[in-house]
Amino acid sequence: MTREERIGLNEALFREVNERIDALGDKFDTPGLEIVCECGELDCSERFEMDAAAYQEMRSDDRLFALIPGHETPDVEDVVQETPGYFIVRKHSGRPAEVAEQTAP
Repeated sequence: MTREERIGLNEALFREVNERIDALGDKFDTPGLEIVCECGELDCSERFEMDAAAYQEMRSDDRLFALIPGHETPDVEDVVQETPGYFIVRKHSGRPAEVAEQTAP
């Protein structure tokens, strides 16, 4: 497994956790979510608040992930949006984007 694939699979795992958090938020009709950082570090467990609508918008592109500022990996992703509590990153074309798309829920 390449480094890019390992990072992508770690991020996909955290994305799946956040999808379940989002589903629970929908069930209880909450406007905000406390989600897990979707960075590529398997041992990261940092959490942050994100508006449920912003989360749904981000999830419309399988190559987008939300993470704590400073957790981005510049050789596999670009920061496309900065907020005070989190960044949105987009996977680079090629293998990083392929892994993100193949593992999308």
